[in-house]
Amino acid sequence: MVLIIALMLSGILVGYLFKKKKITWISRVITLLIWVLLFLLGIDVGSNQAIMSGLHTIGLEALVITVGAVLGSVVGARLLWKWINKDLKEEARQ
Repeated sequence: MVLIIALMLSGILVGYLFKKKKITWISRVITLLIWVLLFLLGIDVGSNQAIMSGLHTIGLEALVITVGAVLGSVVGARLLWKWINKDLKEEARQ
């Protein structure tokens, strides 16, 4: 845990020191590293027999959670949109 916090703080420090320089290539490096991490995660999941044997159950639970999260976000965004527009209409009347 100390190593993770130290790496995070060192990244913050490097970012702070180079904030005035344009580092245009960093997004490509981040994307590449995310792809590598996903690939390595796939290897780990594929080699884990317990996960592979329960994949159908895990997949169904993940689908239910995903659909619930998306529906909740849509409903929340819609309610927020109505609330903001109501306030804007009331301000326009005054």
